[in-house]
Amino acid sequence: MTYSASLLPDLIKAVADTIEANADEVTALDQAIGDGDHVINLQRGITALLSQAEELSLLDWPGAWQKIGMTLMSTMGGASGSLFGTLFIAMSKASHQHALDRQGFAEIVNEAVNAVKKRGRAEAGEKTMLDVLVPVAEALTAASAVTDLSEVLKKLVEAAETGVESTRDMIATKGRASFLEERSRGHIDAGAKTSQLMISAVIDQLLKVA
Repeated sequence: MTYSASLLPDLIKAVADTIEANADEVTALDQAIGDGDHVINLQRGITALLSQAEELSLLDWPGAWQKIGMTLMSTMGGASGSLFGTLFIAMSKASHQHALDRQGFAEIVNEAVNAVKKRGRAEAGEKTMLDVLVPVAEALTAASAVTDLSEVLKKLVEAAETGVESTRDMIATKGRASFLEERSRGHIDAGAKTSQLMISAVIDQLLKVA
């Protein structure tokens, strides 16, 4: 890969800062149609990663993804912990079958997103984090032949932003929000929003060193 895991301390810090800066907004989204504890759970996992940041930076990518996944699964709790944990553990597993180049990374991300679908028994279009993860994975695949890395990264940001906005008009069919049925329409999904924020924060950091 163009980047090494030595960037992880900066990436994790960027994620922590963006979630903190948007915590009130996301909590309001979650209180409208969910349990209201999404940000608290997410920050618990991020805090654990911050404490491991230097250790993670010394690992290779497969090792780092595995450790990140296990940490999120054990510290976040709830559905989000399981899903985010699954994403990174599946990335680690897939990385043993694919080269860590541009095309291989796209395949790794797609396999990981499919693992999240399986774990959550969900698909894009059901007002979840998958409405961000799926279009980002698809955009990564579509851009795998693009030579300009900065252009690729910007396409991923656009895909994440379009994806999170798409959840506004969806009716939730998963989680607590599904009990609201038609009343869940008109609200952005909190899990999709934090996924978009974290992806954008990571990409902002990568663009600085691209």
